[in-house]
Amino acid sequence: MANPLKQLAGETALYGLSTILARVINFLFVPFYTRLLTTESYGVVTEFMAYIAVLQVVLVLGLETGCFRFANRKDTDPAKVYSDALGIVSVVSLLFLFLMTVFSDSISDALGYHGYRSCIIFMGGILACDSITAILFAKLRQEHKALKFALLKTVKILTETAANFILFFGFAALCRRTASEAGVQTADLTSSDIWLLSFISPTPDFSYVIFAIFISCIVCLVLFIPDLLKFRFSFDRKLAKQMLAYSLPLMVAALPGIVNDFLDRILFRFFDTGSDVWQSSLGIFQAGVKISVIMSLFVQMFRFAAEPFFFQRASDRNSKELYAVVMEYFTAFCGLIFLGVILYIDVISLILGRDFRAGISVVPVMLLSYMILGMLFNVSMWYKLSGKTGVAIYITLAGLAVTAAVNIIFMPEYSYYAAAWGHLASYIVMFLISAILGNRYYPIPYNWARIFSVFAVMGAVYGVSLLLEHAFFDGVSFSTSGSDMALKLGVNTLLILIYLAYAYCFIHGKNRKRIF
Repeated sequence: MANPLKQLAGETALYGLSTILARVINFLFVPFYTRLLTTESYGVVTEFMAYIAVLQVVLVLGLETGCFRFANRKDTDPAKVYSDALGIVSVVSLLFLFLMTVFSDSISDALGYHGYRSCIIFMGGILACDSITAILFAKLRQEHKALKFALLKTVKILTETAANFILFFGFAALCRRTASEAGVQTADLTSSDIWLLSFISPTPDFSYVIFAIFISCIVCLVLFIPDLLKFRFSFDRKLAKQMLAYSLPLMVAALPGIVNDFLDRILFRFFDTGSDVWQSSLGIFQAGVKISVIMSLFVQMFRFAAEPFFFQRASDRNSKELYAVVMEYFTAFCGLIFLGVILYIDVISLILGRDFRAGISVVPVMLLSYMILGMLFNVSMWYKLSGKTGVAIYITLAGLAVTAAVNIIFMPEYSYYAAAWGHLASYIVMFLISAILGNRYYPIPYNWARIFSVFAVMGAVYGVSLLLEHAFFDGVSFSTSGSDMALKLGVNTLLILIYLAYAYCFIHGKNRKRIF
């Protein structure tokens, strides 16, 4: 039994490595994007990424999971399973790309991005390439080729990074130099001056980001050519029907979750009516979200480690008590991240360009939202461990309804603040529903008094910091007084130490050693 578990742990680490690396690099690009792009342009990038995230789920048709199920059946040939899946997804994706190309002018005009038809084509290309490679990556997972999986994902991430640097710095400098030599404005350059201008703007804007992602997707697909050459292509119509009958409901079930995460970005276009430029509001909001990704990153890392851990321990005599303690430790550490970001926000905010720093105001709400989301993952293990996974759809739909309601009602007046509070409200509702149902069907002895004490101490420390700021450090910044800012950060560090002292006592509380 030990060897399979070691294999699972090793593969989990490798799969997680590429995902975490992608998030870290994405975060490291925030200072560049928020200085080289306008708030409006960054908002457009955010809108496009929301569309891509949702459409990705649709175009793969749930066949990733379907492949795992059918490839492990004794009455099916794994080669035929992946051949059928690849054939179906390729046809659907290429048809989608064809339609996006044909109607690119109409779509770009309808979205209000006249002259950016190339970005619509790039989006279609991104989705087509990613959908096809999703099946190929699934095959690698089926064959336990975790290292190859991680390497290809890493190459894709690094390609996107390199493309961004080349476009924002190298290509932008080339355009400025060419315009200077020709005696014209940079914006007046055409494809006859530099051929690449047929695809992107001569000055940095959202097209650079979309084009960089498009390049990375093409490179990833090219790297799979050796695997495609080894493919035994055939099509079993009966098997394909069975796979689609199994997989399409999974796709439908996954949609509410992904839509819930990105719905607010899409709703800005329709309901952020109180702002002069809704794309600008969306860009500012996304900048605040990027700062909050520090909490999201920890939650993602925790999920990679915790999910296999929970399943491996499910048969242990004291597994439920262990799950309860894990929740306490998780909450306490999230509290440290929350306070660490909030109390040093004056330093962290320097990551953002000056025009984006208004988004800092949503950081506390988004940090708390991701913290609740992590707690939701913990309490949601009950339906995974008990096999009642169907309830996940209804929990997610409830969260989706809350997200939609909060944004539709409050976004016209409160703009991106409504988006932030919509996330928090949605995750709280899903958390409460899951906790209540879990207590009924798979009771885990969570010590809610201890867990809520973490929030109480967090709130007290944060509240004291706000009182001290208003009393002694109002208006203090790095530009006004370095010594006062140093004193402020020193006081906040002392508050962090107070929380750490509480956390130490919390973790080493009574009866903790007995469980382990």
